[in-house]
Parts: sequence; structure tokens; C-alpha cells
Amino acid sequence: MGVRLKDVAEHAGVSIKTVSNVVRGEAHVSDATRERVLRSIAELGYRPHASARHLRTGRSGILALAVPDLAAPYFAELAAAVIAAAKDLSSTVLIEETGGDPEEELRIACGLGSSLIDGVLLSPLRLDQEALASRPRRMPLVLLGERDYGLPVDHVLIDNVAAAREVTAHLLSLGHTRVAAIGAQHGPASATAHQRVRGYQEALYRAGVPYDPALMCEVSAYRLADGVRAMRSLLELPEPPEAVFCFNDLLAAGALRAAADHGLSVPRDVAVAGFDDIELSQYSVPSLTTVAPDKAELARLAVTALLRRIEDTEQAPPAVLYAGHRLVVRESSGARGTARP
Repeated sequence: MGVRLKDVAEHAGVSIKTVSNVVRGEAHVSDATRERVLRSIAELGYRPHASARHLRTGRSGILALAVPDLAAPYFAELAAAVIAAAKDLSSTVLIEETGGDPEEELRIACGLGSSLIDGVLLSPLRLDQEALASRPRRMPLVLLGERDYGLPVDHVLIDNVAAAREVTAHLLSLGHTRVAAIGAQHGPASATAHQRVRGYQEALYRAGVPYDPALMCEVSAYRLADGVRAMRSLLELPEPPEAVFCFNDLLAAGALRAAADHGLSVPRDVAVAGFDDIELSQYSVPSLTTVAPDKAELARLAVTALLRRIEDTEQAPPAVLYAGHRLVVRESSGARGTARP
């Protein structure tokens, strides 16, 4: 026989009802009690029986997470963090990749047509606001990412403007005045790019450095090849940049490659910084200065918000929740080197 609620209750020194409340994500449990119960659940290896729970409560304990691209390291690492956060709360996560297809994003936002899905965590890319607004509201939904739909839906994100401003200010603080940016995009699907452009420009303004449009590179995607192409174009300018802020770490890795191909040393000849703090950033040569979103906190906030929404019979007002971030300074920014010949 497997571990039962009763076993967890005895181990934690609480009632079976309290264990049940923790498993279901109920809010009216103290943090200390919740932590004690979760520790007992982990130590005993308790896992709710999905079919029994579904029959008893009408809920399966299965959450859906949909992201645009699982091949992108940031989304893969975020998915792992969501799985871990859900497991701590005795929930299972079904992972879906949308490819940025608006029809697929809407299908998932509606619950994939399955009665076994309790709620959805969605990182939308091209989903139309009107389409999202018209979906059946019976499926609990939490949005991830920077796009603001202005809808009564819980939303979890980081402050991209502040983060971009901080990393740009770091590059400026090293004495660089020609600081370029790689990652600008246009259109409603480019909320991340818009916010990082804004943070970059705010940092320039605060430092008294004029914005130079020639130093703002647009890209079609946030992949390695896009970073290589953008960095090459910057290095071909009559007056190349002294530092480059890339809007994600893959773009920054591509920029490092392009700099090496031009015979430049990073950070002596040009400083480079990225965004996301994916695992690659620690092991690139040189290691990459980057913004590190707190993926664990983001996942915990998102899963907790979704579970509370699933249990919410009074329909509390939607919340906008921010996860933290920090600037991780590594070798690729360094101190300002000697001028180019």
C-alpha cells in the first residue's frame, strides 16, 4: 500500500484535513504548517492518486504549461522550474509547445479540449487579444511573459524595463559611451523587445548619453545566428560600439562568436552582456554578464496563482505578480580596455 494522507498527517503532526488543504493549495494554512506538511510529503514520497482525486473533487491535479519554443534554453529551464514548483504542491504538469501559432495558443488557453486539465499556464506570443478575451472563462488561466492583454487574468512576469536599464547602466558605468543593443523587434508579439529597448534608452538618458539609432540592431528571432549577423553589422560601422547589450543570452553568444571572427577580444576590445542567465552563460568563453530572472520564484508564483484560481469560487480580482531578477557580472563585460587602433 502506498503512502496515505493519514501517514503524512501523523508524520507532520497535523490533521488529515490540514494535509488535504495543503495538497489542494488552499490559502488558509500558515506558512510554517504548510512547510512542515510539504517536508513530510517529500520525505514520505506521498503522491495523490490522480483518478481518485478527480472523482472526489472534480480535479485531476494536472496543469498545462504552454511555451513558444522548448528548444530555447530559457523556456526549457522555465519549464523545469514550473514542474518542480508544481510537484511541491502535488500537481503534475503537461508541457505543450505552441511554436507561436495563435490558434494553438488559443486551443491551449481553452484547456486543450480536455476535462482532465485543471488550469493553464500560458506564455503567449501571437495570440490575439480579442480571441483570448472571447474564450470560455471556465478554464483557469495564468499568463506568463511581458505582453499585457489588459484582461481579467492573473499575470506573472519580471520587470524587463528595470532589468534592461540595470544591465545597460552597468556597461555605461565602465566608461563606455557607445553602447549598442541587439534585439529590437516590432509588432504586438514583441512586448519583450519593446520593454528592453525602453530600459536601454532610459539608462542612456540617465547617464546623459545620446541615443544613436545606428547602434540599435533589429533581429527576426532571438537565436545564435541572429546574434552573429547583428554583431557583424555593428562591427562594420565606421565607429563600432564599445559595448553591446543583447536581449537574450543566445544573441550574446552569437555576438561573442562574431567578435572572435573579427579578431576582437572580449571584453578588452568590446564588452558584451546578455539576458536570461541560461546555463550556457556560465560556460561561454568568456563567461557572460547577464540578467538572471528568478525562474524558481516566477514558477512558484505562477503555479500558486493558478492553484488559487482553480480553488477560487468567489472570483477574486486578477493579480499582476512580479518575480525578482539580478544582474550577474561575469567576464564578458570587464573593465574598459584600451582604445582600438
